[in-house]
Amino acid sequence: MKLEVFVPLSHPPGHAQFDFGEAVVQIAGVECKAHLGLMTLPYSDAYFLSAYPRECTESFHAAHQAAFDFYGAVPVRTSYDNTSIAVKKVIGRDRLLTTEFLRLQSHFLFQEHFCRVRRGNEKGHVETHVGYARRNLLVPVPSFASFGALNQYLAAACYADLFRRVRGKAETKAVLLRDDIAAMLCLPGTRFEVRRVEQAQVNSLSLVRFDRNDYSVPTAFAHHDVTCLAGIEEVRILCGPDVVATHARSWDKEGVFFDFRHYLALLERKPGAFDFARPLEGICLPECLQTLRRLLEADLAHGGTREFIKVLRLLEHSTMRELTEAVEVALSIGATGADAVTCILHHRSDRPVGLFSLDGHPHLKSVTIEAPDLTAYRVLAPVGS
Repeated sequence: MKLEVFVPLSHPPGHAQFDFGEAVVQIAGVECKAHLGLMTLPYSDAYFLSAYPRECTESFHAAHQAAFDFYGAVPVRTSYDNTSIAVKKVIGRDRLLTTEFLRLQSHFLFQEHFCRVRRGNEKGHVETHVGYARRNLLVPVPSFASFGALNQYLAAACYADLFRRVRGKAETKAVLLRDDIAAMLCLPGTRFEVRRVEQAQVNSLSLVRFDRNDYSVPTAFAHHDVTCLAGIEEVRILCGPDVVATHARSWDKEGVFFDFRHYLALLERKPGAFDFARPLEGICLPECLQTLRRLLEADLAHGGTREFIKVLRLLEHSTMRELTEAVEVALSIGATGADAVTCILHHRSDRPVGLFSLDGHPHLKSVTIEAPDLTAYRVLAPVGS
């Protein structure tokens, strides 16, 4: 078998390599696979590692943003393999790049370099560090409450590693990193938005399918075209320029995620479905709201359910705590109607206007305003007054 021989490569300051790796971890007691976004600076041997539930556009973005924040600067040039997250098509030595990679690049203004196909040795520094980080930081299988806690641990480990001297280097990584940073680009003044964009359509159940999961929107947007903006932690759903729903991001599949407030307007028209509505499954209302429902249905029979749903609809513009306090006041004075609860809620949300103060505005203390001349208004006063 003929073994291939490689040429040692020189790595100037300010250049980086990026790749994903994998490791097994425990998150909230469940063993799962973590996808490790790793950026290395071959000159100083500094590296930064962050973990995500999946290798995708959002985690690709987030790993870059986290690494740039760690270094406090942006590498002038970063080497990659030909991941489909960044490359649509390989055309000889040229690459047709994805829109989301170009958005990342145009924000941070770094140069890209893509290895030849199946020539990972061209970014061997980062590939070596994937194995090093896994063996030294993630063996045996670690356990964390969340991916956020895991990433705090990894960031601390990457920082501690800066004070290690690498064989063949005269200084520690932290000292050499100064040369790297001096050659790198400044961070932009505005924050990069980590997100993936997909177009979707709301179905008849007011659900939007994104990344193999279904998320609810208000029933007024059923059958509408919407835009899904997904980050690492949340999914925002827009209709036109307006955000109509926000959900915690799920990285599982075939899940259905409801916000019961999205269905209250429809239930007000169809109160007979209230007790069987799936979005309300598992919702435990405070005792005062349950008492209010019993009183309304005792007084108004079937109309009481509709009146109770009107009260719940106040949650569209208030918190459960605010509504609970308003209902408790309403019950204490014997007012059970939705209009009464609305008035109490609005009254409690009013805040008096505070007096103007110059505290914290010393530049205004030297401003003087002359008293206005009110003599012109004397003609309005009764004669002889």
